[in-house]
Amino acid sequence: MTRDLHSPPRATQSFSAHLAPRASKTKDQRGTLHPAARRLLLDASPHPRLLAQERPGGRGPRKSPLSLPCPSIHPAPASGDPMARAHWGCCPWLVLLCACAWGRPKAVDVGGQDVRNCSINPPYLPVTVVNTTVSLTALRQQMETQNLSAYIIPDTDAHMNEYISQRDERRAWITGFTGSAGTAVVTMKKAAVWTDSRYWTQAERQMDCNWELHKEVGTTPIVTWLLTEIPAGGRVGFDPFLLSIDTWESYDLALQGSNRHLVSIITNLVDLVWGSERPPVPNQSIYALQEAFTGSTWQEKVSGVRSQMQKHQKTPTAVLLSALEETAWLFNLRASDIPYNPFFYSYALLTDSSIRLFANKSRFSSETLTYLNSSCTGPMCVQIEDYSQVRDSIQAYALGDVRIWIGTSYTTYGIYEVIPKEKLVTDTYSPVMITKAVKNSKEQALLKASHVRDAVAVIRYLVWLEKNVPKGTVDEFSGAELVDKFRGEEQFSSGPSFQTISASGLNAALPHYSPTRELNRKLSSDEMYLLDSGGQYWDGTTDITRTVHWGTPSTFQKEAYTRVLIGNIDLSRLIFPAATSGPVGFQSNNIAMAKGMFTSIEPGYYKDGEFGIRLEDVALVVEAKTKYPGSYLTFEVVSFVPYDRNLIDVSLLSSEHLQYLNRYYQTIREKVGPELQKRQLLEEFQWLQQHTEPLSAKAPDPASWASVLVVSTLAILGWSV
Repeated sequence: MTRDLHSPPRATQSFSAHLAPRASKTKDQRGTLHPAARRLLLDASPHPRLLAQERPGGRGPRKSPLSLPCPSIHPAPASGDPMARAHWGCCPWLVLLCACAWGRPKAVDVGGQDVRNCSINPPYLPVTVVNTTVSLTALRQQMETQNLSAYIIPDTDAHMNEYISQRDERRAWITGFTGSAGTAVVTMKKAAVWTDSRYWTQAERQMDCNWELHKEVGTTPIVTWLLTEIPAGGRVGFDPFLLSIDTWESYDLALQGSNRHLVSIITNLVDLVWGSERPPVPNQSIYALQEAFTGSTWQEKVSGVRSQMQKHQKTPTAVLLSALEETAWLFNLRASDIPYNPFFYSYALLTDSSIRLFANKSRFSSETLTYLNSSCTGPMCVQIEDYSQVRDSIQAYALGDVRIWIGTSYTTYGIYEVIPKEKLVTDTYSPVMITKAVKNSKEQALLKASHVRDAVAVIRYLVWLEKNVPKGTVDEFSGAELVDKFRGEEQFSSGPSFQTISASGLNAALPHYSPTRELNRKLSSDEMYLLDSGGQYWDGTTDITRTVHWGTPSTFQKEAYTRVLIGNIDLSRLIFPAATSGPVGFQSNNIAMAKGMFTSIEPGYYKDGEFGIRLEDVALVVEAKTKYPGSYLTFEVVSFVPYDRNLIDVSLLSSEHLQYLNRYYQTIREKVGPELQKRQLLEEFQWLQQHTEPLSAKAPDPASWASVLVVSTLAILGWSV
């Protein structure tokens, strides 16, 4: 769920963003996780975080979740044939994973059905509802001054970030609904919100009866509603800095021929109503990352981008960077404007002879300005220009004989509309976004080092849980706080990389569930516990998921866990052709994998109302040595926390699975063991030794094999399971 300064945002909706980027829930030596940009299609249910659509914190899918008849885990055959392993089709035995009700998780509902009822008089409104009458009246007055029939309020910011700052939470402020995904539209008589199933209950608890809730997503249902609610000749206003180029085009196309018109309004109307109550612009220092934590100097990176400009067949004269991780990565700069991500509000315009960084100059120390060579005007001097002037500056630059290279996925319509189309050079992603996705050897080493320290924090937490959960004193929220605290004590830590998912029992069946101080569940030795968490470090970003059970799991729970583990192992050892697309992506688009990228492997199983299982490891894409002609790739796992032995049914594992697990456990011992000993964490070291003891084969459970035989027969017959 993280966003990655070097690579795809997590990869979510998250391959993701936690690669990013998520990642995410996305980092100069920050791992290619994200959440939006980094997810493998591994999940058993339509888990939005695995579709490269997550907008870091679990901000919601950019496209509808997959609807699969069975889990999309694609393990490699045990034959060892790399050509066979490269096949991504669904093998019949995978239907085994569908046998136990792979259901679609429902929306979070922790604490009863205390939701609004607008059908009675007076309406019933829970105490969590926000009264929006005054703000809506003020917004409609602003709409009148612009002669608007409707106004669109998205849930993002001017840089299409997965996470957004409180200052940019316009939709949440005007509606009262604080879910991370959803679009609001206001007309002169009605107001409505569109969101996905994860947030339906939350929306009913937070919105008053001024608002309609539409349980669907996308521009099509919004336009359909607009066509019924506003008259012919109506004007639909929007802030051009809050719509991506693609989103604007989808609205524009859907409204064509309807005699309703999109109207770009630079001054955000919600901001005018919000007024002085709106959170201020961040003013923390923007600082340079120490050279020890960077893979290349900013001058080397700039030279590399300029080289790509010269080689491009359309010979662009400039590259415009709009994504915040692009400017942070290019200049090796960091700040804290965005939750869970070390970014700062900025744009950059790079030409052959100049570098312009649009940001708040007062936030740069004299040392940082010297680091950027900002006092000169040469080709390797970074000129700081005011952030608010980017649109005017780009428009002025576009008057010349120029060609501006943009990545359309992160450039908003607010910039796009001031550049003549004949002067645009467009690709889905900018050269910076693509370049930073591939880590050099130094970056790879830094990222691996961050995962070793991160493993120490997670192991400390797991050891603490084993001692304290039986006492009945730990809940999901206090647990999440503690694992964040342990990470914060690690060297080079700069906070969590996304909101920790700490879920016990039935809550673990909700992939995006996160507890709050008010709504949470006690951890119990009798229930599954799922922890999905990560950290931001100066040398890397981490994201790892482990599921544990401290008591006596049922036979079914052990089989489900072991099947998920098998999917994780088979993908981790998969061999596939170079340039295979699918597992790594930015936002909702997949890109070809290349040596040096990081992604996450994240299979899961969710039994609605009972429990959830997910195992997530970050993996480096490396070259695979085979006897066959051609180039092949495979994965090197860099997450170093053992799986829960209490949940593994060894009888279901093949000899190849056991060999893989024992090699992995030996790697964990070699990398994490010395770190624990160095810090005198002797209890944690003994725990690690115990949980990485080699596993050995045992006879299969006859009942388990009977279910395998039945399901396999059904699969061969082509029956739906």
